[in-house]
Order: sequence, then structure tokens, then C-alpha cells
Amino acid sequence: MRRRPVSPLRLLLLFMIVTGIAVIGLSLMVNMPGESASTELSELTDHERDTARRLEADVRALAEDIGERNLHHPDAMARAADHVDERFREIGFEPQRQEYELSDALAGHYREPRAENIHVEVTGHERPEEIIIIGAHYDTVPGSPGANDNASAVATLLHLAESFADDPQPRTLRFVAFANEEPPFYMSEDMGSHVHAARAREAGEDIRAMMSMDGLGYFSDEPGSQQFPGPGLGMLYPDRAEFIGFVTRLGDRALLRRAIAAFREEASIPSEGAALPSAIPGVAWSDHWSFWQHGYPAFFVTDTLPFRDPYYHSPGDTPERLDYERMARVAVGLETVVRELGGEDG
Repeated sequence: MRRRPVSPLRLLLLFMIVTGIAVIGLSLMVNMPGESASTELSELTDHERDTARRLEADVRALAEDIGERNLHHPDAMARAADHVDERFREIGFEPQRQEYELSDALAGHYREPRAENIHVEVTGHERPEEIIIIGAHYDTVPGSPGANDNASAVATLLHLAESFADDPQPRTLRFVAFANEEPPFYMSEDMGSHVHAARAREAGEDIRAMMSMDGLGYFSDEPGSQQFPGPGLGMLYPDRAEFIGFVTRLGDRALLRRAIAAFREEASIPSEGAALPSAIPGVAWSDHWSFWQHGYPAFFVTDTLPFRDPYYHSPGDTPERLDYERMARVAVGLETVVRELGGEDG
């Protein structure tokens, strides 16, 4: 039997349907609520100006005074953990150290095959059993002082902990500095965040959301300074590295939209967001991945790291390159996100 040729009209209709579905799907992934701040930045508030000074002090303490910090340099790793611990104590917390041994596959490569996470909590005043995790890793790749990756986010973590130390929310807020995010631990059970998430699941903890922060300090106004991992994404977002990004997998789209909407209510810096397939490069590239592995919703706040920072994972990742004023705008905006996630309506 001869097959009837498909008419041009049918082909056009099929193309229109497929294109329409693709446009709707892409819109659901990238359209975010709220109005982003203008790229014409407003004058810093007194709070933002003071925050910028504090952020720079913590970045320099980690990246300049200590420098490279990983298990190849256990003394430096310990000094970094001590700095975080001491800063938490200055704020008024009693930090907890979560120690763990490396797996057999990696333990033999290190003189001291153990690591530790450092965390503090602000107990919720209405539903303390419901927990919000705010986290950042404090280790670096070999050979890098890690000012942006990831002293910038650790400094922001400390800022947020201080902001809420005397301001309990309905839910419990847990601020965690994670060990061993970088290779060779990356995306393995030896990540500090993987250990923390696994033990939380074993204990039956009710973690309602996890916010991972990684690379918050590099910005540029130059055209073409922002790159993207997926084909076509560059047509949807700015080509200047002027914004902070909110990223997650498709399944946590609602959480991401809630977070970026809260950020945009108060933040004085532009923001962009996307809920994308986790296989796209960059979507799963930090500690939020660990929480996904244990069934917890999580998202990622980042300047996009390798997609804009020319000194990512290199000896050139030094403190003087970072934009502490824009970092402060991010940190102050994230106060609103933490307040939203820790609030009553989540």
C-alpha cells in the first residue's frame, strides 16, 4: 500500500505544536516571579556598606591569611575550620563540629584522612522540628587560595548567621560550613555536605529547604563577560556578569521561585533564575547536590563561577579581584530569602 504524503499544512501544524510545547516548557524553566533590580545600581545603604567591610575581612582571613585549604594541607584546613568556629563564637553561638572519616577509597591518600563540618542553629519558635539549611563549603582546590570559590560564600554564611542570631524564625535555621566540596571528593560520599545530609536523613530530620552558596563575589560590566552552559541559554539571559544566579533542578522549581521572589523584594542587585534539568553542566555543581541525593529540596545561589570568573580554580582566585559592594548587596538580599524560608507559610 502506498503511503499518503504528508501535506505541507500538516507539517506546519506539527512544527507549530512542537515549537509551542518547547516554548511553554522553556518559559516554565526560566520565567521567575518578581522584578529584578536595575543594572543601574542604587547607592549603598549603611547596612550594605558595613556588610561589605565585614565580608572583605572574612574573605581575606580565609584566602590571604590562610590560603589554600584542603586535606593536602591539613594544618590550613584546620585553621580555616577554626576561623569559622571562632567567628560563630564571636556572634554568640556554640558551634558544633561534625567529624567524619574518609572512605577507604580515599583515606590512604591523606596523612589525616578526616574532615569536619561546623554548624550552628537558631531554634525555631513555632515549628522547631522543621529545618532550613544555609550552607557553603570552606575548602579549596589544590593550588588556589579560593577567594571567590569559596571564601566569598563562607563570609556570606557568617553574615547571615549573625543577622539571625537574635532573630528566631518559626522554623529552625541551621548554618553549616561544609568540608570537602572540591575534587576528589566532589559528588561523592566524602563531601562534607553528603555526610551532613546522610546523617540528617538517618536521624529523620525534617529539612524543608537547603540553600547552597558557592561563588558570590565576581562581577563584571563588560559585554560578553557572562557565558552559559546550555545551547540557547545565552539568548535568554544577560551577556554581562552583573547579576547573581538562583539555580535548581526541575523538581524544586517552586522552591526556587519562592526564594528569588523574596530576594527581589529587597535586593539592590539584579538576579536571574532557572529550574533546569540537573544534567545541564553547572546545575548540580555544589553542596545542594548532596541534599538531592537524600530526598531533600535544595537550590544554588551563585555568580556562576566558571561561566564568568576567569580565575576560577586557579592561583589567581585572590581577594583583591572581588566586588565586595556587590557581594554585600547579595548578602543583604539573602537575608530576605532566609526570612521567607524560615517563615510561617512554607
